[in-house]
Amino acid sequence: MSSILTNTGAMVALQSLKSINAGLQKTQDEISTGKSVSNAKDNSAIWAISKVMESDVQGFKAISSSLALGDSTVSVGRQAAEAVTDLLTKMKDKVVNSQEANVDREKIQSDRSALRDQIGAVVAAAQFNGLNLLSNEKTTAAYTAAGRVDGSGIVNILSSLDRSGSSVTASDIEVTKQDLSTRTGTKGSLALGATALTAAGTATANGAAAATYTINGEVATAGRTKTVMAGDSYSFQMTVFDSAANGSPFTAAAAAKQEATYVAKDGDTTADVAKGMADMMKFRLAEQGLEKDFDISVSNNVISVTNNTATALAASAAANVDLDAGGTTSGGLQMLSEFNVLTEKGASAALAGIESLIQTSVNSASAFGSTAGRIETQAKFVSGLTDALKAGIGSLVDANMEEASARLQALQVQQQLGVQALSIANQAPQSILSLFR
Repeated sequence: MSSILTNTGAMVALQSLKSINAGLQKTQDEISTGKSVSNAKDNSAIWAISKVMESDVQGFKAISSSLALGDSTVSVGRQAAEAVTDLLTKMKDKVVNSQEANVDREKIQSDRSALRDQIGAVVAAAQFNGLNLLSNEKTTAAYTAAGRVDGSGIVNILSSLDRSGSSVTASDIEVTKQDLSTRTGTKGSLALGATALTAAGTATANGAAAATYTINGEVATAGRTKTVMAGDSYSFQMTVFDSAANGSPFTAAAAAKQEATYVAKDGDTTADVAKGMADMMKFRLAEQGLEKDFDISVSNNVISVTNNTATALAASAAANVDLDAGGTTSGGLQMLSEFNVLTEKGASAALAGIESLIQTSVNSASAFGSTAGRIETQAKFVSGLTDALKAGIGSLVDANMEEASARLQALQVQQQLGVQALSIANQAPQSILSLFR
């Protein structure tokens, strides 16, 4: 049946042409934007996923910048620590030369002072963007009845974003400050008692004795949040050794001079305190020419003394122990300020102390080197991860340009045929006019 009111063929041709035009528009949009999903209307689920991934890419770009800054900072610290090691090695040459009796000790002492000052200059200059990893002077308010809270001597470098479902957490690479300053610490004024440093001696049959001194680091004082806190000064009177070696203690003036003191830095552990105390005890013994009478070693937080004299050490050193809080932190190379090679005993003491200082600087450079390697590895990983995320986003939303080009040409042909089909369908009712002629 023919009708002049309803042209079914034209309706079908029109719908086909609309569909072709819609497909053509979408293909042109893909070619123009390069994306098959350019907004939420195209595919809401894929678009949402891609946007979350894009935000992660931006976050990892910021992390790359953070890692680059951290790497530069650590590299400055490492190079400075290596320079300090070289200077300490040169100083060791001077100290070894000072052991001879027929050398110009005044000249050697002058050279030693110049090298010490140069070390101080290197440490002071070893900063990047205002952060110096070789000078750890961080302390908070002085001790009060409620105590205080210290930091940890740690610098955090943002290294990663960890996504779990809809939540994101940040990961850091911790960089521990390595103090190589020659700063001399001072004792505090708040007495905490002697419970943080205990001592015990065991006499042997021939009258000699071995003694162990344990850094417990635990003091029952309100407000303390750590066993060792920056500014805690651990002091040991060396009179117990003089009594064993010479039969009589030092005079009061000599005893005060011979006190072995270590002031904890921010982040120090009981093991760090024990090592610092042992080094100072060795140095003080050498200053008095007693380095052969006692052998001192340290393991974790225990200082062990082997007595080579005929007189036993005191079984308890409670009277020799002094622990105070709120002092000024010492530098890792504080012993440099006490080297004095003008005398034979002073030269021997310097020789006893220089090895521990060299090891301190070597350990610092090594620690920075390990951290720098980790930062470099993480930076490579973040770069690769960023590229993988970008590739993943592309696979989700990017248009296949070869396919889009072929589809465009096909749709253009279909559009031309659709227009012709619609024209033919619109001309069909005109055949009805011949019926009325």
